[in-house]
Amino acid sequence: MKLTIDHHTQYHYAEMVRHSTQYLRLTPKSTQRQRIVNWQLDLPDNATITTDSYGNILHVLSLDTPHELIRIHAHGEVEIIEDAPDDLPEAISPLTYLRHTALTEITPSIRELTQQHYDAANPLVSLQTLMTAIRQKMPYTPGATDVSFTADEALRAGKGVCQDHTHVFLACCRSVGIPARYVSGYLYSSDSAHVAMHAWAEIWLNDHWYTFDITNNTCTPNQHLKLAVGMDYLDACPVRGVRFGGGSEAMQAQAAVNLLDAQQQQ
Repeated sequence: MKLTIDHHTQYHYAEMVRHSTQYLRLTPKSTQRQRIVNWQLDLPDNATITTDSYGNILHVLSLDTPHELIRIHAHGEVEIIEDAPDDLPEAISPLTYLRHTALTEITPSIRELTQQHYDAANPLVSLQTLMTAIRQKMPYTPGATDVSFTADEALRAGKGVCQDHTHVFLACCRSVGIPARYVSGYLYSSDSAHVAMHAWAEIWLNDHWYTFDITNNTCTPNQHLKLAVGMDYLDACPVRGVRFGGGSEAMQAQAAVNLLDAQQQQ
């Protein structure tokens, strides 16, 4: 399938910002599974393009003149090839993803949840059971958490969004010695009310990465466009920055993922 992506992010500050730096992981890579037909990132100034330690394309946008507004627009066209593998070489050893972070700390609650569902003799099937259990214990509830919530806090709250579901799953996998990484990206859905920005997990087993989208209870990423990977949200989030000045901040983000019809795809 061919998809178009239109993603706007805007920051507005109550006072003048003297300097800001934004780290943007908003450019996907082409693989066997996702072919980037065209992609553009519109920014208020030139950015440095590099690759981060996880192999993600990273734009570093530094604004040295006073400003009250930052607008970022990512847009393009991508073809998703169903059931094809991601074929990029690993930037780091998959074993790196065994390490827990502040957002994915392995707590007694995480260990208990894992022990209830994980079976080392049948890891893939039992992880699918764990995925379903997390979704049931934590119904998708926009606004119930924020980006500062840890896996344990979201689990105890009993609700969350894709970021929280993914953090809990990562912590559970790492607690039993399975490398697991956070993935940020876009999701196509025929439901117009569905949030296009998304997060899911990948686990390393039998020398292969397997997808687990906990929020949608699926292991088939045929409607997913991967942007970035990392240990947790902070490593893979599309936009993250620092600033001097500015006072309070208002951020607006809107993303649309649409399917090209048959005539447009020709």
